[in-house]
Amino acid sequence: MEIIITNDYEEMSEKAFEIILSVVKDNPQAVLGLATGTTPLGLYNKMIADHKLNGTSYKLIKTVNLDEYVGLDINNKQSYVYFMRKNLFDELDIDLKNTNIENGKADDAEAECNRYNALLKQMPQDIQLLGLGSNGHIAFNEPGTPFSTETHVVQLAESTIKDNSRLFERIEDVPSSAYTMGPKNIMTAKKILILASGANKAQTVNSMVNGEINEKCPASILQLHPDCVLIVDKEAAALL
Repeated sequence: MEIIITNDYEEMSEKAFEIILSVVKDNPQAVLGLATGTTPLGLYNKMIADHKLNGTSYKLIKTVNLDEYVGLDINNKQSYVYFMRKNLFDELDIDLKNTNIENGKADDAEAECNRYNALLKQMPQDIQLLGLGSNGHIAFNEPGTPFSTETHVVQLAESTIKDNSRLFERIEDVPSSAYTMGPKNIMTAKKILILASGANKAQTVNSMVNGEINEKCPASILQLHPDCVLIVDKEAAALL
């Protein structure tokens, strides 16, 4: 695992942008695995600014997202499909038909998981972006998730619901379950880029990088990936 330590969130976002941009420039038809949450927002803002200033095109780019809340659809402002359109896609020249995410309103959860797994096999990620949960989760793979798991529905841990409640009016409004790529899907990406910032992530970052590889810390599996880049600010890297 390559580790890049930056001074702050802004520099972390800039370094991440440089890596994503190089993938897009090298392959204008690349598959980008994308993530939601507050961590990648700085990166997404830089992608938008570069597109508008320099004309970097995403017309042929395809995307696959990690996860989506069960029960929320495109019209719900808390859904991840809405998040991605508002914070990235609507500001690029990307074809929305080339953007992919699990269907939170699917009638048959098992069939939806099978559909997404088949999609990922057809278009493996050239790069997969990840954030790092405070309990070591990646995507919505909570501690204890078998590393062999593919796309599935997960009951969210209390700590994850609490972390995500900052984006909702009330903690009671946070969905209790979500579709998520499994660790197996994530590890098939050709390259993985994981971001973490803030002192509250320091212990988890250390466990991910230096701890035992086990399912108690889902992110520890990334130690086994042949091309994984971790970008952290100084606060998140304090215990490395």
